[in-house]
Amino acid sequence: MTDSLLDLSIDLPAPLNPPFPERPVLSELGAVHFVGIGGAGMSAVARLMLSAGMSVSGSDQSESPALASLRELGAKVSVPQSAENIAGADTVVISTAIQETNPELAEARARGLRILHRSEALAATMRDSQVIAVAGTHGKTTTSSMMSVMFDGLGLAPSFAVGSTIAGFNTNAHLGAAGPGSWFVAEADESDGSFVRYRPEIAVITNAEPDHLDFYGTDERVFEAFHRFISSMAPGGVFVTCADDRGSALLASRALAAGVHVVTYGESEDAMVRITGITSEGTECSSNLVWDFTVAHKAHSGHITLTLPVPGIHNQLNATAAFVCALIAGASPEAAVGALSQFSGTDRRFTLRGEAAGVKVFDDYAHHPTEVHRALETGRTVAEGHNLYVIFQPHLFSRTKEFAREFAESLAQADRSYVVDIYPAREQPIEGVTSHLITDAGFSEVHYAANVDEALDALVAAALPGDIIMTVGAGDVTNLGQVLVHKLSDRESVRG
Repeated sequence: MTDSLLDLSIDLPAPLNPPFPERPVLSELGAVHFVGIGGAGMSAVARLMLSAGMSVSGSDQSESPALASLRELGAKVSVPQSAENIAGADTVVISTAIQETNPELAEARARGLRILHRSEALAATMRDSQVIAVAGTHGKTTTSSMMSVMFDGLGLAPSFAVGSTIAGFNTNAHLGAAGPGSWFVAEADESDGSFVRYRPEIAVITNAEPDHLDFYGTDERVFEAFHRFISSMAPGGVFVTCADDRGSALLASRALAAGVHVVTYGESEDAMVRITGITSEGTECSSNLVWDFTVAHKAHSGHITLTLPVPGIHNQLNATAAFVCALIAGASPEAAVGALSQFSGTDRRFTLRGEAAGVKVFDDYAHHPTEVHRALETGRTVAEGHNLYVIFQPHLFSRTKEFAREFAESLAQADRSYVVDIYPAREQPIEGVTSHLITDAGFSEVHYAANVDEALDALVAAALPGDIIMTVGAGDVTNLGQVLVHKLSDRESVRG
């Protein structure tokens, strides 16, 4: 791997500064305690360590199904968090969300315990497997999930850690085969820059747009982080990315100039793996793939049809990224598309929560304008001429401030969208930043809801058989899906 990508870098906050660290050795970590073990990323790593036979404990601020599941696997989990919970731990794992004032982190520092970021702990579970790390502003959870299902279907017994529960696997993490020739698929979260720690043989970037500006500060620093991610590959690594996305195309151009192995995919005529004839009807989508590229002196060329049992044009792009990785790993095209055809989705990615009164209710994690656009685009396809209604919960004040008009434009695809108040997550309020920035952008389809009940009642009253209602956002809006189904059912009971 050349260092020429690093020569063009700008100063970034730790942990982005090279040289890139080696993966920690799993057997040297001893008893491991996770601060905030119930989160999607933390629970995935905890599951992997439990599968490896390690002593695992953890804590969180409140009970959740994730905690119950980890206890069943053998983890000692405490609620709430306190200094006493780390008794017996040799290593403490934290995420960027954990503040220095957290009592468990403070106690770990006072005792001089080994403290690892979640990404370092995940890197340790990769052991000596070949790693595919999937990054990108959008689509990384679905793409890494597709790869996990595909590699399993190819009989390669992959390990994986992704950001959502994979349908059919009923888990977000699994420890598979180890040793030479084994594969580990990891979702690589760019939100805090820690995704440079995995040393992947294949680095995938689905797309690259400005986001997480509360951490990075500027668009330029976001793209520089993606450059660092490419530079962090193992020697001889392959960079796979989408030629249709402007940010990704710029990354590919710079990587090629630096002597990195690059494979691009997309509808663009310049793509090395070109997608044509994309169709998305009902709950299926398909396309034709034509490819011609050489990696590590091995030529790949051919054409094939790829059909998926999930809707959305964006899923053809996600699946094509997985297909490229299969070819690089040595699978036949026919076997790769056959294995991909078994993918049936991940939780909170256009997930059907139920149907009542002839109305289907879907839930989606989309929290960036491009993701919201794709989610509603899929909703339009599935609605097949019927009405599409949306309840959207913005995620983070900083993101709402930066992209208010873009959110409004995406939400205007629906026949009617209701925007509820911002889910703050880790942030404090920003003066003048409310959901009104979105609803006052001038789109008649986009309305502010003073409270959740107002939005629910309006949509339940309006929805007719064949219509679709979507709950959209990364916060607790997901809890409204079942509420909508019950309210629709009650409405029919009264009318009946």
